[in-house]
Amino acid sequence: MAVLSSARRVLPWACNGQALARVSGGALGTGRSGGGSLLQSRWQSSLPQLDRVDRCDEENTGGDIDWDNLGFGLTPTDYMYVMRCPQASGVFARGELSRYGNVELSPSSGVLNYGQGLFEGLKAYRRADGAGYMLFRPEENARRMQAGAERMCMPAPSVEQFVHAVKQTVLANTRWVPPQGKGALYIRPLLIGSGAILGLAPAPEYTFMIYASPVGTYFKEGIMSAIHLLVEEEFHRAMPGGTGGVKTITNYAPVLKAQMDAKSKGFADVLYLDSVHKRYVEEASSCNLFVLKGGTLATPATAGTILPGITRRSIIELARDRGYRVNPSVHRTPVEERLVSIDDLVGADEVFCTGTAVGVTPVSTVTYKGTRYEFRTGEDTLSRKLYDTLTSIQMGLAEDKKGWTVAID
Repeated sequence: MAVLSSARRVLPWACNGQALARVSGGALGTGRSGGGSLLQSRWQSSLPQLDRVDRCDEENTGGDIDWDNLGFGLTPTDYMYVMRCPQASGVFARGELSRYGNVELSPSSGVLNYGQGLFEGLKAYRRADGAGYMLFRPEENARRMQAGAERMCMPAPSVEQFVHAVKQTVLANTRWVPPQGKGALYIRPLLIGSGAILGLAPAPEYTFMIYASPVGTYFKEGIMSAIHLLVEEEFHRAMPGGTGGVKTITNYAPVLKAQMDAKSKGFADVLYLDSVHKRYVEEASSCNLFVLKGGTLATPATAGTILPGITRRSIIELARDRGYRVNPSVHRTPVEERLVSIDDLVGADEVFCTGTAVGVTPVSTVTYKGTRYEFRTGEDTLSRKLYDTLTSIQMGLAEDKKGWTVAID
């Protein structure tokens, strides 16, 4: 697999038209030197040494971006991070930064033929004091990728390698981190079977890469604007014994049909029911769900069919540890991880979604079997309080007593 420069960019590490490759011992040679395959040579020739990357433009602003109207779309940034691992060793070598651009894969690569791939998502925030950047629980993303890799028969980077790679990606793209309060730098780690394989088997080689893009709100409604959801009755996101509990790439394309149909009817997203009883709520296309009834906050338990979201876990901890109340007469709000039936959902006082991309998003209505059910939204809601607490920690506006944030200076 080889990294290619984008058509409008010149590789900063190319010398007289010939790219340099890092070889063992730190020496430099031409991309076609040595006894490796042509594919491997192409790959190595496109990757600079980490300390040779020219970051002279990192302090400039992120192009002509309108930070006040930043949605959740791809804005190509300057650099991405790449490292590789042969199946035989199961150990990822030292990674390197490369200019963001297209990648080259064998037509018989494991990811293209058999969907052997995982991805993660996390964000970097610009600190309010301007003294650096903040990551939120990146080690949890690393551990979730490791769990997914075990399920998909793939080697995975160590937690230390993962977090280091994320930091390097942020530092190489600092000019694309939105101003405080305008959004975040969305970071997308990928782990794919890049080696060529014809028969159904694990790929012989794996590639871990990270790219990034500045983003604003996920839903077009805006920050903390309530959304409308549709309960899907025909299609299912996951099944027992499947891969719904890991972040494999193969979980996402199958939801597009239901999601696009719902959006054509004016809904923001789809809520999926369990595939066995078809009466228990699981999650939306890309986020977890919480329902509040009286003094009890409930969320569907992750039992193999629901992705264990990092934002979800954080919200559970905040609600348990900080004793959020719906009103002054209610004692500490219990948080339950259990089966949440469709009856629990439509009878709730308040409903909201959580996820890295969506943050904490209130749900205004849910439509089920043609009936629209409404829920409480607005400033004086639990979701609003949890959103304010969570984002204050993420952006360094409040003391992080839990040790969730990682500073990048």
